[in-house]
Amino acid sequence: MSTTVAGRRTPRRTLPAAPAWWADVAGAAAVLSLLVVTALWTADRGVQELSGGAATGLTSLGRLAGLVSADLMLVQVVLMARVPLIERRFGQDRIARWHRLTGFTSFHLLLAHVLLTVLGYAGTARRGVLAETWDLVVTYPGMLLATAALALLVLVVVTSVRAARRRLRYESWHLLHLYAYLGVALALPHQLWTGADFVASPLARAYWWTLYLLALASVLVWRLGLPAWRSLRHRIEVAAVVPEAPGVTSVWLRGRDLHRLPVRAGQFLLWRFLDGPGWSRAHPYSLSAPPNGDLMRITVKDLGDGSARVAALRPGTRVLVEGPYGRLTGERWRGGGITMLACGVGITPLLALLWELPYAPGQAVLLHRARTPEDLAFRAELDRLAAERGVVVHHLVGPRAARPSWLPAYAEGLSDAEALRRLSPGVAGHDVFLCGPDGWVDAARAATRAAGVPEAHTHHERFAW
Repeated sequence: MSTTVAGRRTPRRTLPAAPAWWADVAGAAAVLSLLVVTALWTADRGVQELSGGAATGLTSLGRLAGLVSADLMLVQVVLMARVPLIERRFGQDRIARWHRLTGFTSFHLLLAHVLLTVLGYAGTARRGVLAETWDLVVTYPGMLLATAALALLVLVVVTSVRAARRRLRYESWHLLHLYAYLGVALALPHQLWTGADFVASPLARAYWWTLYLLALASVLVWRLGLPAWRSLRHRIEVAAVVPEAPGVTSVWLRGRDLHRLPVRAGQFLLWRFLDGPGWSRAHPYSLSAPPNGDLMRITVKDLGDGSARVAALRPGTRVLVEGPYGRLTGERWRGGGITMLACGVGITPLLALLWELPYAPGQAVLLHRARTPEDLAFRAELDRLAAERGVVVHHLVGPRAARPSWLPAYAEGLSDAEALRRLSPGVAGHDVFLCGPDGWVDAARAATRAAGVPEAHTHHERFAW
């Protein structure tokens, strides 16, 4: 199958880049939603209630915290709904950071809403906090569901803390994370039945219904509808499974009219292989070869239950896809020199780009980091790129350095930036593409900055597991 990598390619449909002004519009819309929520709270005597006594003031602050929390929670849902215009403009790496920031902020405001509201109600009723909490949960409409929603969101947040996330398999974390959608749904009846803004203000009801329906439509259309339509249209299946290195496997995939799938070298898709139990859990894998006719290739390292199963796939296994995603594409290249830094299986999207980009011989430099010689996947293909396309390939093999570094331990005598300039002398004027695990990418980005590469000319993708 590897002989087809550099063969004749069918012209492909690609999606246009999102316009630059879209970033300002999206940011303004998010800020505007928070201003609207605050204005609705103010219009419902929120500010006046702050001076109505300690108990009333606590209740009013609790209501504001709950409203802002709900607004951010819905913004978070839209952020991760994989709306194409948002994804193409900002990229998954930046969106994931915003998702994490809005998620934790929303959760802390939710806890503040619960605490302040209970304290305010207890003060007004002149009763104990525990007794008031029990009364709220069992007597107020929708509160039992809201309590269940809080418990689910606590579960999601706790498992999203970095220390906990590192201990979880990707499959387990992904399944637990889906409970956030259920938590949002269970919280809605409480807002409908007891929320002062819903009950008393038609304008507030219209705003909140619009926001909830927008979030729901984003999920239904982009997370469910579009992937289902593309999977049915292209009927993708496994064509061949090829071992590349210990624990590293390539999967060639074929389908119908794949030239109409708007995917480019360097992007990733979410894959579901219909090979038995566990098929519903999606896994993000990058293309390791540019789409070629009705064939495309992914390469997977054995890092968990789902990735371990890839090596056992049989030709003919049907595949569901979601995507494409990612901005590590040829659109970022300005022309001229290219330096690519890959760690381990991070070589996959960069390999696809090396085949696709129209650079001249000698303009592209690849620095491939691996722990052992056996971990260097695609040796023959990289040799072919060096011979046919003039790519300068450096294999950096050895155990990791004691300090945070993109270099192996044997290079301890060199600074990261000095080593980068030696291996790629023109790097300061190049576009630099990086792919690898979090810590390695951070060290490589620091080295490129120290070597004189502007931040805008460094493009990266991370993998978490």
